[in-house]
Amino acid sequence: QVQLVESGGGEVQPGGSLRLTCATSGFDFTVYAFGWFRQVTEKEPEGEGVSCLSATASSGFYADSVKGRFTISRDNDKREVYLQMNNVQPEDTGIYYCATALRWTCWDERPGPRSEDNWWGHGTRVTVSS
Repeated sequence: QVQLVESGGGEVQPGGSLRLTCATSGFDFTVYAFGWFRQVTEKEPEGEGVSCLSATASSGFYADSVKGRFTISRDNDKREVYLQMNNVQPEDTGIYYCATALRWTCWDERPGPRSEDNWWGHGTRVTVSS
């Protein structure tokens, strides 16, 4: 059974840091790219793309709003993907999801809605507030 479970969210003051973790199971982790997505409003389920890391970890991508502050990484032995968030700002508030899909790459559109082939976690909430 495929599982993606995010953790590490919480409340943090502007300028602070958080490290999100996406723990996975049920598939061959090493061949998949992973993306982090942020939902800000209920009108956009699973939200905007924040960052993506290729299967080989050779290519990382970031939304302009987080470049220089966020770092995506992966640990193949632990089957985990991380999003290190530094100098967070109020606009970083949202629910963060990790996702991947069969044959999906960072150069593709976001993974489709949850299905047999499109895998999403259930999110972890980040609130940045003073």
